[in-house]
Amino acid sequence: MVSQLEATKIDSPCPLPYHIEGLVQVFTTSHRSFFTNVIAQALRIAGQGTPVLVVQFLKGGIGQGYEHPVRLGQHLDWIRCDLPRYIDTPELDESEHRALMELWQYTQSVVLAGKYSLVVLDELSLAINFGLIPQDEVLAFLKKRPSHVDIILTGPQMPKAILDVADQITEIRRSQHL
Repeated sequence: MVSQLEATKIDSPCPLPYHIEGLVQVFTTSHRSFFTNVIAQALRIAGQGTPVLVVQFLKGGIGQGYEHPVRLGQHLDWIRCDLPRYIDTPELDESEHRALMELWQYTQSVVLAGKYSLVVLDELSLAINFGLIPQDEVLAFLKKRPSHVDIILTGPQMPKAILDVADQITEIRRSQHL
């Protein structure tokens, strides 16, 4: 869970006397699932005035794309891949692969520009495991992100290399009630 202190803006005449280091958090499970607690956390933090970006790499079907973000409140932008369907296989046609790569490039550029303080990369593990987004690019991105940015990665079967750089790992399991 991310806990965000109310912080002065970077260009504020009253800078903080300390530096808040961003975290890399992983939420994973053995099955494909919607991470309601991650979205609730993003909404809560955005409601406190912190800029948040939620990126759903494998969801489509609503003609959204990064050029048409959904704005939830004043501080939360939500974008999806500009696809007519959701991705559940590594086999994409050329236009689908291009749309996914454009979303990945856009995500990297806005994060590296420091536009957001919390970024949720939904189902990124599947995109990596399908071979659609190279794991080495994700690791390089996490390493060079601005130090104040919190990143949350979600999805089933998160690659070990990603888990190794995570500050926090949350594994969601179904409990068996008899």
